[in-house]
Amino acid sequence: MQVLTPLFHMLIFPGFLFLVAFGLFASWVDRKLIAKFQNRVGPPVMQPVADLVKLMAKEDIIPEHANRVMFAVTPLVALAGVIASIIYIPLWAPAAVNAFEGDLIVVIYLLTLPAFALFLGGWYSANPFATIGATRVLTQLFGYEVPFFLACLGPAVAAGSWSISEITHAQADGLWLVTAAPVSFIVAMIALIGKLERVPFDTPQAKTEVITGPEIEYTGRRLAVWKLTFLTETIVGSALIAALFLGGPHFWGIPFASMAPWLAGVVGMIVLGVKILLIVFFLSLAQAALARLRIEQMVQWCLLWLGIPTLINIGVIVLMMRQVGV
Repeated sequence: MQVLTPLFHMLIFPGFLFLVAFGLFASWVDRKLIAKFQNRVGPPVMQPVADLVKLMAKEDIIPEHANRVMFAVTPLVALAGVIASIIYIPLWAPAAVNAFEGDLIVVIYLLTLPAFALFLGGWYSANPFATIGATRVLTQLFGYEVPFFLACLGPAVAAGSWSISEITHAQADGLWLVTAAPVSFIVAMIALIGKLERVPFDTPQAKTEVITGPEIEYTGRRLAVWKLTFLTETIVGSALIAALFLGGPHFWGIPFASMAPWLAGVVGMIVLGVKILLIVFFLSLAQAALARLRIEQMVQWCLLWLGIPTLINIGVIVLMMRQVGV
């Protein structure tokens, strides 16, 4: 059991299979919402599954001049980093599967792996368009990653802990930390768009400029792994924001303490799922309403208009805690 339990958590729930299933459903919700915003019908519910199966069935080609090892390994590293991060986020209970003090830093680090892996995959593809896209991935990373870290620092300071589970538990009484750090919440939401390379921060993937960027040479199963990486990162990033700012599986008025453990877990999972879908709604709305920024505009805008307000918000939180004697 000591071996089977961690394998179950990594491969089934809350790991690979759960993330893929929820990611495909969230992808359909995302595409359906964007279609409605643009007065279109949108895809059927099984379309993301059909797209994934089609990619898995296509031929897997490695370019002749590409670094075969780096080209093959980077998508797996990216997906593994995202899957590993979910076990530190509470999904159905106040404590995550592998919670410990400092797991917030680990999750932030793991969520940077897809960007670095995408850069390396594009760089070693031996394609000029992939190289341009890879350079943009790394440049954009320096724009959104600092504000995202500072935004996550706000709830950590307010709760007095670097553990995501402890931060979530501090909101069990219904007072969400978004009220203490509203600026950090907004910055985290915007920085998440950059991490997922969605409009208006989709410069590395700009189809009209660099023809899907770093992934241009990827086909078949490896391209499907890249797609799965971004799908699962959407869920993990949204779950992290929900845990830090929106109480995670907690919701005011639901008597979790009086419920059976299994029922409390199901209700908590549903509550968190609704919060994740609300964040996906925000991502869809941003994609439908905004236009792409140039890469230098993105970096300057993130560092100036996201980084500085977040630092001010953290300073306000520290002053408030001193006033109440915490």
